Amino acid sequence: MSVKPKKSLGQNFLIDKNIIKSIIDIGNIKSNDVIFEIGPGTGNLTEFIIEKKPINIFVIEKDNNLSLNLLKKFENKINVISNNILDFKLNSISKEKLIIFGNLPYNISTEILTKLITDSDKFGSYKKLVLMFQKEVADRIIAKTNSKDYGRLTVISNWRLEIKKEFNIKANSFFPKPKVESTLLSFIPKKNYFNIKNPKNLEKITRVFFNQRRKMIKNPFKQIFKNPESVVEKLNLDLNLRPQNLSPINYFEITKEYEDLIY
Repeated sequence: MSVKPKKSLGQNFLIDKNIIKSIIDIGNIKSNDVIFEIGPGTGNLTEFIIEKKPINIFVIEKDNNLSLNLLKKFENKINVISNNILDFKLNSISKEKLIIFGNLPYNISTEILTKLITDSDKFGSYKKLVLMFQKEVADRIIAKTNSKDYGRLTVISNWRLEIKKEFNIKANSFFPKPKVESTLLSFIPKKNYFNIKNPKNLEKITRVFFNQRRKMIKNPFKQIFKNPESVVEKLNLDLNLRPQNLSPINYFEITKEYEDLIY
């Protein structure tokens, strides 16, 4: 392989063609679709996207060497954006809703997903996400209430997205071989989701609660509300519960109560 993966950017290139074909199938690409790929690396998945002949393909690659390599390899078949997905305005490239693929760098995968959900520049720009995560991160995204993996990421992910676990991917499907397994998840934006005025408030509420995940929820309630008893009574919650015992809906409702106070 001519391009050397950079450890600092969390680069592990997917090389298993059978896995790549399965990922493409989940995307269900049609001729009028606009595709956006995050972190294409050496273009192994990009090659298969091109074969499906969508109307347009954009790839975003932070590593300049890889961007140049992709331009040489695919020429005018794709649009290469040399940028960081965290800073990029997704709604600037297409009026059509995107299908987004991504073998996300392990070190910033949760940050990327959170931005895709909470940023107004990003949410609303896509109709489907097909994203790969380190398995333990995927387990947190799809965790059930009352489980050890359940936390902030679960709540935020479930706010605006329908999530489906597709399959696990062995470490030897990548170069270099990571120390962990990966999991592919697909996401479709919900048509109806709980109305929160500012997503940053949901991030704040979940942070306060899950920073004290072993303690009873009366502690975070006291931190957030001057009169926690009235909120608890209104939402019919038990102050002796712990953060992992509350459902995502509970957190959305707590956020709404908080917003009603501050706006």
